Order: sequence, then C-alpha cells, then structure tokens
Amino acid sequence: MTSEKIRNLTDAELVHQKNELSEELFKLKFQLKMGQTESLKKMRGLKKDIARVLTIQREKQLAAAKTGTEKK
Repeated sequence: MTSEKIRNLTDAELVHQKNELSEELFKLKFQLKMGQTESLKKMRGLKKDIARVLTIQREKQLAAAKTGTEKK
C-alpha cells in the first residue's frame, strides 16, 4: 500500500486499516510459529504498511493540533 493511498483515507478508515493489517500480521506470525509458512517478506511488508498508517495518523493529529492553535 502506498503513502498516497493511505493519505486519502479518513481517520476512521485509517484505524480500520491498521486493525486489519495488525490482524493479518498476527495470523502470519502464528502460522510461522506453527511451521505452516515461511513468508518473511510478507511480514516485513505488513510491518512497513502498519508503520505508514501510524505515521500518517500522527501527521494528521499534528496538523489538526496546529490548525487548532492558530485559530485561537
């Protein structure tokens, strides 16, 4: 998932996307421990996607806080 796609999501969609990615990562970790899969590449990609979502959430929070203080 690219940063451009993530930036176009609303706050609720960002939370939902993060939850879905976290769930998928959990399932992959579980499968890895059980010896059913060895897809480390996919796990790395999921971790990076989660980090992107969290980063953009934080950027939006900071932007909202900045505009909130400027209006006062």
